[in-house]
Amino acid sequence: MSSSASSLSNPVTFTGQSTFSSSFQQVLQRAVSIASLPMQELQTEVTTLQSQQSALSSLGATFDSLQSAVQGIATAAGGNVSASSSDTSVVTASTDSTTLPGTYSIQVSRIGSATTTISSAGSPPVTDPSSTSISASASYTLTVNGTTTTITPSGDTLNDLAGAINNASAGVSATIVNLGSNSSPDYRLALTSTELGPDTIQLNDGTNLLTTVQTGADAQYTVNGNTTVLNSNSDQVTLAPGLTATLVSADPGQTVNITVAAGEGNLSSALSSFATAYNAAVTAVAAQVGQSGGALAGQSMVYELQNALSQIAQFTSASGSVQKLSDLGLTLSSTGSLSFDSSQLSAQSASAIQQFLGGLTSGGFLQSANNILTTFTDTATGTLADEYNNVGTQITNDQNQISSDQDRVNLIQANLSKQLSQADAAIAVLQQQNTYYTNLFQTENANHMAGLL
Repeated sequence: MSSSASSLSNPVTFTGQSTFSSSFQQVLQRAVSIASLPMQELQTEVTTLQSQQSALSSLGATFDSLQSAVQGIATAAGGNVSASSSDTSVVTASTDSTTLPGTYSIQVSRIGSATTTISSAGSPPVTDPSSTSISASASYTLTVNGTTTTITPSGDTLNDLAGAINNASAGVSATIVNLGSNSSPDYRLALTSTELGPDTIQLNDGTNLLTTVQTGADAQYTVNGNTTVLNSNSDQVTLAPGLTATLVSADPGQTVNITVAAGEGNLSSALSSFATAYNAAVTAVAAQVGQSGGALAGQSMVYELQNALSQIAQFTSASGSVQKLSDLGLTLSSTGSLSFDSSQLSAQSASAIQQFLGGLTSGGFLQSANNILTTFTDTATGTLADEYNNVGTQITNDQNQISSDQDRVNLIQANLSKQLSQADAAIAVLQQQNTYYTNLFQTENANHMAGLL
């Protein structure tokens, strides 16, 4: 588009030899200007469309931020209880929205370990894992706890074999270790089980290639003083709904207490951030309304966004002690903006707050607000993205038409310039002849008058 706009603004020049060349230039300029009128209208339309696209992009970013703020509330609400461990060197803990406040205890008698195997020494040894391997086979059979997986490396190097095993997701991870020296390397394939426990691991190319270096063991622990020893093939164990303990080390006989307590600090911050993002969206939409509004003024999209914001702010629940946003301290002013008072939040119980908020996919305010915003922000089906793409298509079509029109104008200018040049040359010849004969007549007349004298 910029090249077309530049050609329209450049003066149309015509260089001739006759005294009418300046008039011919005016004729050419006038013809090009008239032929360029449709293109100028398209360029004005493109400028308008680009302003609309910019406004849509800005609104999209603003509503993305609002949706992120809604999701931030969900995250904070899910973490509205927190867990603390009496000894984090032995056990750490994490919670979600389903965890009930209380005190839990755990004793870790064994941290557990993974099973590790390594390939036998090669003859000759692998000195460069990027060029050779432990076997010349093109296919291998990996067996983990009796389950077999066919491994087909993309190449014939040890690096290729390790990569193929890792891509197979067969319950082991592959690494390459050097059991030799720097001057005489001996690279081996090491397979380690991804879970804790006494796993059996073997890689076969017709013969067994691996030797077990360490047989793993399950983690063992007891919960809340119960004498039953529990086994786990993971260092993360579920102590209660939503409460996950990570076993860091074993300390038989020591009881580690995990305290789960309700908290509102994160949620308060998230609600405050939501109010800020909501107000930014209200301001952005308002800037597109009225006679002095932006590039989207008068479009139905703007009123759809206003209605969406209103629905979010006026969400109500039919049950519970928290039934509207103002019960959480989010108050809607007469100008449509939200303000947050954290003292209102402190007055509500955690269960009532959770009942009102719900989750992003499980009802309540969060699902309602998230679904409303998704209709606009979804990159594939959202209204804002769809309108942005439609405007982009219009811009492309107009720019293509401008390019076509520019070619047409250039052709008109070239043809007319050629015709005017021919006319100018013919006139120049006639003017030269006229000058010649005029001078000749004047000379002859002067000589004749001199003869008479």
